Amino acid sequence: MRIEKLRKNYDIVVNLVHFPLHAETPAEGIPLEKLFAGSSAVERAARQTRMKGLMDAEGLPYGERTHTYNSRLAQELGKWADTQPGGAALHGAIFRAYFVEGRNIGDPEVLVALAGEAGLSADAARTVITERTFRAAIDAA
Repeated sequence: MRIEKLRKNYDIVVNLVHFPLHAETPAEGIPLEKLFAGSSAVERAARQTRMKGLMDAEGLPYGERTHTYNSRLAQELGKWADTQPGGAALHGAIFRAYFVEGRNIGDPEVLVALAGEAGLSADAARTVITERTFRAAIDAA
């Protein structure tokens, strides 16, 4: 993966910037077929193939997604994870959950489970999500 090559070869600090791509997406998500309603099945398949090729070129796994989900809570949790020892692992877990497994990263329970799987406190993650303690930080970004 390109970022890992950069880290290996250079003394760099990576700062992730969180931003909503489709902020209007409801928590339950939207089928990609609906999101791209103006395009044909052939065009959607071509888009999927292109994205798979880009991911493959970077050595990243990529699955057959059927939905897009609201990522706002995941962004807030990711910002919190950046303040925690070992928190970088959460970013990879969220990536895999969304782009490989097709899980709903707008679902607080999915996010709490991912935080725990990444070695972070599930209870603290639940508090961050429930109290929206990193909302302002994401708004500022």
